[in-house]
Amino acid sequence: MAQSGGIEPPESDLADLTARRDALRQAAGLPGTDLRPVLEAAFAELDGAIDALTTQRAHTAARKAESSSEAMRAERRMLRAVFADAPVPLFLLERDGTVRRVNRRASDIIGSLPAYAAGKPFTIFVDLPARAAVQTQLVAAARTRKPRRLDCVLLGADGTVPVSLSVEPVSLPDDADVLVVAASRGAVGGAGDGSAQAVAAGTGAGAARSDAATGTAAPRPRAPKPGPGPGRARGAGPERQDPGAAARAVRSMAQRMDLLTSVTRLLLDNSTFSESLTLQRCARLLAAEFASWAIVDVVRGTRLRRQAAAGPRGEETESLARAARGVDPEPGSVPWQVHETGKSLLQARTDDTSLLGAGPDGVPLLMKLGAASILSVPIADAERGYGVVTLCRRASEGQFRIADLGLAEELGTQLAVAIRVDRLFRRRSEVAEALQASLLPRSLPDVPGVELAAAYMGASEGLDVGGDFYDVYPVPGGWGLAIGDVCGKGQEAAAVTAAARHAIRVLARSEPDPVEVLVKTNEIIVAEEAGGRFVTAKTAHLAWQGNTLHVSLGTAGHPGPAVVRSDGRVEMLGSGGLPLGLFPDAQPASEAVDLARGDLLFFYTDGLTETRSPDSRYFEERLTDELVTLAGRSAAEVVAGIQARAEAFSAGESRDDLTVLALRVTDPPDEG
Repeated sequence: MAQSGGIEPPESDLADLTARRDALRQAAGLPGTDLRPVLEAAFAELDGAIDALTTQRAHTAARKAESSSEAMRAERRMLRAVFADAPVPLFLLERDGTVRRVNRRASDIIGSLPAYAAGKPFTIFVDLPARAAVQTQLVAAARTRKPRRLDCVLLGADGTVPVSLSVEPVSLPDDADVLVVAASRGAVGGAGDGSAQAVAAGTGAGAARSDAATGTAAPRPRAPKPGPGPGRARGAGPERQDPGAAARAVRSMAQRMDLLTSVTRLLLDNSTFSESLTLQRCARLLAAEFASWAIVDVVRGTRLRRQAAAGPRGEETESLARAARGVDPEPGSVPWQVHETGKSLLQARTDDTSLLGAGPDGVPLLMKLGAASILSVPIADAERGYGVVTLCRRASEGQFRIADLGLAEELGTQLAVAIRVDRLFRRRSEVAEALQASLLPRSLPDVPGVELAAAYMGASEGLDVGGDFYDVYPVPGGWGLAIGDVCGKGQEAAAVTAAARHAIRVLARSEPDPVEVLVKTNEIIVAEEAGGRFVTAKTAHLAWQGNTLHVSLGTAGHPGPAVVRSDGRVEMLGSGGLPLGLFPDAQPASEAVDLARGDLLFFYTDGLTETRSPDSRYFEERLTDELVTLAGRSAAEVVAGIQARAEAFSAGESRDDLTVLALRVTDPPDEG
């Protein structure tokens, strides 16, 4: 029995069925007909009719079900549209408080798209001090199936939003029970419209309660952070664009550029090469202009150590800063994770109070600081990582955005470069100081009947070790003295300086003649092939002749010295001779001078005479006059006086190393 796909059989099928029935009836009435085959055929036709009726009933039920399902879907679409466009901020929550859906008004309050809010705990959008109470009320509403009313502060994109929440348990057909939360603005503490106006300014009753609950100082009035960007105005529908969005975006970009410029200037002005001071200043700047709190952690050895923490100004805030500085980042904390992975982390809203670890008293640091939004970036350049900068904003300051992440990462890179340069300069300075110290005697020996004083002043430009040296040492029949200068700076110059100084000292032990000492020193330096570097040097041999100190001098292209008599007369001795290291047969010049009690012999390098003033005058022109004014003074006073006058003359901008050595005659040593 053929049937079409429709519910009603076509007319042709009914006519065929009628014809077959009549034929069977006629066959049954014929004489001698075997009724068994006729009966079986009748049963077959009956079975076909039953199948047709069953199929018809199934099609009818399916059509009715389809009609009912389509009606339900249409009704659900209507309900969702009503929910999405409802004039009241609505949150649809699971029984455990997880957000299933938010409407547009609620999305405007929390400053997040509905898709972002779905699947997150509702309490992540609640200000930190009220989260526990809100969660308890949600659980109570789901358990008792009775409505709940409570006031709290929600976290908006640009600050806190005081609201009053109505929690209604709802049972949906063919669905689990849910919670519908309706929010009305400006109801906390009876603030009404005034509170709503305060929210627009980024402060208000909610912010004050947040600070009181966490024990933190209220934020000081200051310019808005450069976080908020363009978007819809709070409370505006999707069809209404904020007319001030473009202006806010430009202002936000300008604020970020100003902050970047300020940090760059701070790093460039770090004339002290102090890493800790730089990081502390940077933390204070970021806390003042970009975040509520700025925490800097630096790698020391193999561990991450807390270096600086700064927040809003105030005595109470300083105690919190000390607490933050008193603990190093714990394994698993945000700074630790950022350092380990080398990747930045942005928590626009925080739902885990353990993100920053615990303070010294065990209370989570995030709660103590009242942090609602966290941004942490590595202090790293292309070569290595040096630490982590973690920024926190309170609820009243708004949340961090993607643009803030880009700015913070740029600041982290700049800090890394500054730290690397500081450490490089510090290492070079330490090496230079250690190398320079090896070229100079640690202390001057006690020479009978003679007062000695010396000073070395490095050039203010650059950190390379200089080539000046001086020495006082015993020789056969008296004492020897040497002063010299190697052309150039750096490690190669220092090597030549060390060779010259120690060669003079060793040779003088067996050779009292200062000229011969220089001759043999020249042979050593020439043989060492000093790379074209040469040495100017002056050696002296001191020997008492009665009450007179006889000084024999050997000179290899070195200036001076000056003789300052006790009566104030000044005599400038000559230089003469060729520098050491140029020619194998160079012959040093020789000279001698006798000194009486009170006379002073003043040695110096060319860094003194070539010291220049800002108007390009040379100190050599006034050296004699300055020595005259210092006549009769002790060797130490003469050295200190000349050093101070030269520094003042150059306005602190010396271009070369300066070394002076003064020898003043006192009383002849006792013969016995």
